[in-house]
Amino acid sequence: MRRALLAVAVSLFASTSAPVQAHESRPLYVEVTETAPLVFSVRWKIPLSVDVRNAPEVRLPENCVSQSDTPSGRGSLRRRSYRCDSDPADGTLRIEYPAFNPSVSALVRITRMSGEKHSLLAPPDETEIVIPRKESFGAVARDYFRLGVEHILEGYDHLLFLVCLLLIAGTGRRILITVTGFTLAHSLTLALSALGLVRVPVPPVEAAIALSIVFLAVEIIRGDPRSLTYRYPIAVSSSFGLLHGFGFAAVLGETGLPQTEIPAALLFFNLGVEAGQLLFVTAVVALYQALRWIGSSLFDRDLSIDALRPLQTPAAYAVGALAAFWMVERVATFWTSCVPLFQTRIRDSC
Repeated sequence: MRRALLAVAVSLFASTSAPVQAHESRPLYVEVTETAPLVFSVRWKIPLSVDVRNAPEVRLPENCVSQSDTPSGRGSLRRRSYRCDSDPADGTLRIEYPAFNPSVSALVRITRMSGEKHSLLAPPDETEIVIPRKESFGAVARDYFRLGVEHILEGYDHLLFLVCLLLIAGTGRRILITVTGFTLAHSLTLALSALGLVRVPVPPVEAAIALSIVFLAVEIIRGDPRSLTYRYPIAVSSSFGLLHGFGFAAVLGETGLPQTEIPAALLFFNLGVEAGQLLFVTAVVALYQALRWIGSSLFDRDLSIDALRPLQTPAAYAVGALAAFWMVERVATFWTSCVPLFQTRIRDSC
């Protein structure tokens, strides 16, 4: 079946792109910092689009008492201190404009003494924001497991690489060993990168991931059982798995790790990735079996491995071409961003 899986898997990949839009007006920036147990410093910066005479007040929930009647600070920057009788979690942070709501979004950053951080973005029509509960193991496990599943199922490059590995491994025992090597390798670099112990720039990593798919596609086209890739697929899966782990870590870098539940977040994100991989492989095998059933029932043809084998080479060429396009596109992206920076540094040093 490994000879036919690639042809089946290619049919699962189709992506669409949507333009990214940005809003020109800056949001109201609110920073809430717990400086002592149940003591909070609230600081907010008024955007230029809001008239100073309509400067907003930021108030914590009713169980929190302000230390002054009017906020301190000058110009667009204001601050106020609060002491709360109980934890303000699940309470409402209110933004009050004296005249009218100027339809400005609000970015609220909350930092607790434990190191726990929350970033909340409220649309222009919302002036009341619910303060999140303190992080719990269960909530972190659920959220990061879902994030891992979503990331792997939306990461077409990782899935294509996985399919190519399965085709090269072939038998059940070799597949188990190969996928285990890939899992251990990307788990290692994911943890090292997410914890900040190893730092690797993301754009070159993404380009190298695309190159790894090109490499496997070429190996499938060659089909040489004497090659190092076919004899020791775990060596390939482990080596490139280290690379893919940095790609997974980029997602956590954008999302951030909860400071009070870092081990749980890393563990369940990784478990989510593995669950997503298992779902995808199951879908590929199920699709292949469905095609065989359709062929035998409706067309009286058994779409066996031998019948689908002529599709292997063109399918591998299609995968390699797609991965090569990704590689060129990603190289062009970080090249165009790095060259002006390099030129600026040279000019500044002269």
